[in-house]
Amino acid sequence: MIRQHFIRFMTGRYGMDQLNIFLMATYLVLYLVFLFTRLWVLDWLVLVILFVAVFRMLSRDLDRRRSENTRFLQLVRPMVRNLHTFRTRMHDREHRYFKCPNCGQQMRVPRGKGRITVHCRTCGATFEEKS
Repeated sequence: MIRQHFIRFMTGRYGMDQLNIFLMATYLVLYLVFLFTRLWVLDWLVLVILFVAVFRMLSRDLDRRRSENTRFLQLVRPMVRNLHTFRTRMHDREHRYFKCPNCGQQMRVPRGKGRITVHCRTCGATFEEKS
């Protein structure tokens, strides 16, 4: 009964997306910091973030909320990609990573092969690297 009422209430409303998840995570972190510091500025900031998240969730302007989420993802995507690349490099002990000096393409070579000649598949440049 309550579930069906909630489903009817949310019909036509935006709901949750990646930006709202980020806002809620930020809300929780800042609220925990507020509990320990009791800074009044954090109290207001936490309330504003919570208000924006709930407003976005209950909004009926679906196109505007989708465009906000798209802009957020375009802003965050390079940071997430860099983090993923960093973690991959840290766990890969069998290869050495570097960039092509001509085009900047990321490449990897096996470790322990000494000085080797590398050919870039993207731009065709050839150069030597120590593996």
